[in-house]
Amino acid sequence: MFVFQLLSAVLLLGLDQLFQSRYGALGVLCLLLVGVGLRAHNTTCLSAGVVIFVLLMVQA
Repeated sequence: MFVFQLLSAVLLLGLDQLFQSRYGALGVLCLLLVGVGLRAHNTTCLSAGVVIFVLLMVQA
């Protein structure tokens, strides 16, 4: 269990750095919304995060 949490934290930090360097604050917001939506089973947050991610991809 501890190893899974450690790997999850490392992966999250790596994704955060990738999004922050490439997409800025909006990328971090997207990642946060997707994470909250998945953990809380909230389709509104998940959908908003996915829409922001798609808009960022179209822009790039």
